[in-house]
Amino acid sequence: MDRLIYTSMTGANAAAQRQAVIANNLANASTNGFRAEMATFRSVPLNGDGATTRVFAMAATAGHKDSAGPAQTTGRNLDAMAQGQAWFGVQGLDGTEAYTRNGAFEVSPDGNLVTANGLTVLSDSGSPIAIPAGASVTLGTDGTVTAKVGSQPANTLGRVKMVTPTAEDPLKRGADGLFRSASGDPLPTDATARLQTGVLEGSNVNSIETMVEMIQVARQYDAQMRLLQSAEANDKSASQLLSLQS
Repeated sequence: MDRLIYTSMTGANAAAQRQAVIANNLANASTNGFRAEMATFRSVPLNGDGATTRVFAMAATAGHKDSAGPAQTTGRNLDAMAQGQAWFGVQGLDGTEAYTRNGAFEVSPDGNLVTANGLTVLSDSGSPIAIPAGASVTLGTDGTVTAKVGSQPANTLGRVKMVTPTAEDPLKRGADGLFRSASGDPLPTDATARLQTGVLEGSNVNSIETMVEMIQVARQYDAQMRLLQSAEANDKSASQLLSLQS
């Protein structure tokens, strides 16, 4: 069998994986706080006698585009956009502490501050933030949550946990779309982190660039498939020649 098929197969598989990442990015072009995922690949030489001229395409460690998305003014008192490189602390569905840039907060039926997806927003102490029934809630620029019920004085309920990842312990995207520290440990609260209220951060996915990249990857996949077809045609020609000689 022509060894070309193995090289072409890994190239086509790499292109298909990259296309899946691009499609996911494009699907989240309007998701608040979404970070575009990057797909990277590397060439791996094939070891063995007579194989030093061939390389396979292998997936490498992928990261995410860390630039902030555009600010979208909403005027809503529970919408917030983290400033700089700060992230909001939430509790993932698996019970671990995770981080998001989506600051569309709400009050759940049981009285806790949650994200638009229903994830519990954590305070700087790592606990949920309970909101009194019927309270008017406001967010301070430092993440302080204040509630006022009727004519009663406003009460401070806590501070939304905000963290800033470092180069020593960066954030990595999980399968649930949330980010966690590379070490697996909760990041410390950043007392200097600030947020802007009445504003939401949009996705940092550039739809036009992503669509152009999708077309480019589709052409790369087609090129790999044409190589497979060429290998098949060569194999058929060789079989015909051998049958004539016999």
